[in-house]
Amino acid sequence: MTFLRAIACLILMGLISPLYAQGTQVAFGSIQQDTSAPVEVSADELNVDQDTGAAVFTGNVVIGQGEMRLSAPRVLVIYREDQAGIERMEATGGVTLVSGPDAAESRRADYSIDTGLIVMTGDVLLTQGQSAIASERMTVNLEDGTARMQGSVKTILQTGNN
Repeated sequence: MTFLRAIACLILMGLISPLYAQGTQVAFGSIQQDTSAPVEVSADELNVDQDTGAAVFTGNVVIGQGEMRLSAPRVLVIYREDQAGIERMEATGGVTLVSGPDAAESRRADYSIDTGLIVMTGDVLLTQGQSAIASERMTVNLEDGTARMQGSVKTILQTGNN
């Protein structure tokens, strides 16, 4: 049983109190991410399309930039038109993002290198220590180390006695 299903079961059983909100701002990661740091990618396979300026990494893809790690089964890397660096990355198939003590899971993540924003969509689950927040969408701002949760936001609030 996945962690998200376990939370859903607990909510249905009435053992936790969900928080429903339009949007919630939270801290993400223990430090600010250096979006100018080099991006390291490892994968089982790489396919490059010279015509479109895109590269597709598949199989056990792990991307690292500074303290941040993103893993997914498939990542599409889109280069700038002038081929002077990466413009954005699209990770699909079940994504895990880790920064410091925080970790997030989703179905998809889109990372814009220039803006330093990662948008995670589809069954997003953010864990921070003993706490967890679920939503439909999470936008992570790597420049200031914050995240915004939107769409059916639910959380487990730890009282300190647990």
